[in-house]
Amino acid sequence: MFTHKDIENRSLFIINGVENQRLRVSAGRLLLETEGGTAITKLPFPKILSLMIVGHTTITTALIEHCNKHGVPVVVMKPNFRPVFYYGNMAEANYLLRKQQFEHSIGVLEIAQAIIHNKLENQLLLLQKTRQKDALTKAAKQQILCCLEQIPKVQNYRELMGLEGRAAKAFFHAYFSFADWQQRQPRVKQDTLNATLDIGYTMLFNYLECMIRLFGFDPYMGVYHQLWFRRKSLVCDLMEPFRCIVEHQIRKCLKYGTFKTSNFEQHKNAWFLKPEHKRQYTQAFFESIIAHKSAIYKYVQQYYRCFMGRKSVTQYPKFRYE
Repeated sequence: MFTHKDIENRSLFIINGVENQRLRVSAGRLLLETEGGTAITKLPFPKILSLMIVGHTTITTALIEHCNKHGVPVVVMKPNFRPVFYYGNMAEANYLLRKQQFEHSIGVLEIAQAIIHNKLENQLLLLQKTRQKDALTKAAKQQILCCLEQIPKVQNYRELMGLEGRAAKAFFHAYFSFADWQQRQPRVKQDTLNATLDIGYTMLFNYLECMIRLFGFDPYMGVYHQLWFRRKSLVCDLMEPFRCIVEHQIRKCLKYGTFKTSNFEQHKNAWFLKPEHKRQYTQAFFESIIAHKSAIYKYVQQYYRCFMGRKSVTQYPKFRYE
């Protein structure tokens, strides 16, 4: 398990392998270079907290050996951040953590309340950043404020889900009103905006899963989302405060014309991104998520410490979107 000193003195090293690159060891350091042998960057292994490779990159056995020697976990992901390979100090043997997770197999309402409260705070912050003063935006702000006041009073998960749903409905209608927003329907892809949200949320989900696994969490045991076959409930939980990253990036790209309806095509009443635009969308979401890599890591680290230490819910982390 990483220590406080590791967090302060080491860095997450994330490689965007969309271009053909290779990793190897040179003079005891990690070397990233092009296929032609041109050095891109060098980094000493003791300075690496975790090596996360996105896309297609060649690695060597010597590199794996040095990562193992210096306790550097290696995570290989597809361009959409879907993890395909883990190696090294992934804390999989942290049985005490998993034991505690299974002791709360039906979740912990107080923690769930803190997570959703944080999510709604960021929704409110995004609306404030738009500087819109129309009736729809004012009503959405008021609705979210009302839900924030009610969250501490809920008695069960059903009530909490109801408040989250009410706030989300108001938020989306106001935040994407300029894009003719209809309603949020996950994975149905009923329109291009819903399809774009699915892409961004999927990348965020996959990235959070990698972070969660670094600490040895069982990703299927959540505190808000309940156990369900093959659903990684804890990942669903901890991505809630960070959804604002995706939502802000989409609004910005729509406003600047980076994301367009014409980038999609319809098949059997569902909208899908055209192949020639996949890299453009992946890159946009990659940059927005990686810009918050330190905040995401520290959030998961603090969550781990609070959960293991059975600390008061007031000490659990919060993410504030800047």
